[in-house]
Amino acid sequence: MRAAVVTGFDQALEVKDVPTPEPAAGQVRVRIEASGLCHTDIHAARGDWPVKPTPPFIPGHEGVGIVEQLGADVTAHAIGDRVAIPWLGHACGTCEYCVTGWETLCEAQLNTGYAVDGGHAEYAVADARYVVAVPTGIDPAEAAPLTCAGVTTYKAIKVGGVTPGDRVAIFGIGGLGHLALQYAQIFGGETIAVDVTEEKLALAKSLGAAHVVNAATTDPVAAIEALGGADVAVVLAADPRVIEQAHASLRRGGRLVLVSLPKDNAMSLPIFQTVLKGIRVIGSIVGTRADLAEVFRLHAAGRTQVLYEARRLDDINASIGDVLASRVPARLVLMP
Repeated sequence: MRAAVVTGFDQALEVKDVPTPEPAAGQVRVRIEASGLCHTDIHAARGDWPVKPTPPFIPGHEGVGIVEQLGADVTAHAIGDRVAIPWLGHACGTCEYCVTGWETLCEAQLNTGYAVDGGHAEYAVADARYVVAVPTGIDPAEAAPLTCAGVTTYKAIKVGGVTPGDRVAIFGIGGLGHLALQYAQIFGGETIAVDVTEEKLALAKSLGAAHVVNAATTDPVAAIEALGGADVAVVLAADPRVIEQAHASLRRGGRLVLVSLPKDNAMSLPIFQTVLKGIRVIGSIVGTRADLAEVFRLHAAGRTQVLYEARRLDDINASIGDVLASRVPARLVLMP
């Protein structure tokens, strides 16, 4: 099969022929129809984070496709099912986190496209317990971004405790942000879109944002304070300065939800303002299988739009360049 392979952190990915994987007991083999390109794939390919994957490996954790082969003891899925292969590729299933609905905090988890080979290939094998059924009628190219960008931002809105009437600022409108904006509105929020490009702010307006702020030309803190401050600020831009702006934009009792992962793994927050204003700082990491099923149901019901551009798997390196240069309005989806 053809696959995009990370051979070294200082090398471009190689799209080449590799052996087609065979499912072990408890696994399924999926013929990939679409695989979303996430910024995490770029971090993985470059070894940016403290815990690094081990080359060679195949990245990709937004793979969607058809189950073509079952390993022994698989009963939850059948050949012909369309499924999504998310970031959480495996968890122990027995720890306190797994049994209380927080499987994404399991210390024994294995992550797709990082610890185990992912979906930027023609085929992938995955733990049958952790793939999620894609409802009939959802285009696989739309299901792919929902598998990470969708469930990650949906979870962020959930843990941010957004309720009807809350003013919700989304910092960073793109592959994740355009979905976060929609989920905040589904939860009843009055949304504020913050970005540095007019194209992405126009996208936010088209998706129903109540307010837009161009942080390249306007102080976003002053602009949001003029609206009365944000109840919730969701940070999707991997820049510590943006985190500081988001924190400063919050009204008393506000919630700062951190999703992005800055390369330098540091941020600066004022303790006095955090304490005296009663601000809560919340880390939000992807979502569970149940969360992803909810995301798919919302999309099947017509509640969300996924903006994406399809690319060939062979174009993965050029696509990474476009993501890094912010030449992509929303999500790129690789089609093997």
